[in-house]
Amino acid sequence: MMNLKTLAVAATLAVASLGAFAQAASAPQTPRVDQREVNQDKRIQNGVASGQLNAKETYRLEKEQAAINKAEEKAKADGKVTQHERRKLHKMQNAASKDIHAQKHDAQTGK
Repeated sequence: MMNLKTLAVAATLAVASLGAFAQAASAPQTPRVDQREVNQDKRIQNGVASGQLNAKETYRLEKEQAAINKAEEKAKADGKVTQHERRKLHKMQNAASKDIHAQKHDAQTGK
């Protein structure tokens, strides 16, 4: 009797896990966008830590990153990220990368 209950619980958990996995697998993926987002966030935080970025610069750069996140969520909303949407996201990230570089290498400092 105990083994039957254990088997039933295990089967229920397996079915539930498969459903969750299938749902996660069907969500649109943007791994390159996500990795660049992580890298750019690190660059901003490193700039703050090193004193290359002041508070105003940091605020503007983080606001730009938030706009990219919002555009990514909008692209994913319909369940598919089109090639046009991917190009737009990459273009936004390229601009953000240039802005991070420019702000980190200007004469203003955070210290």
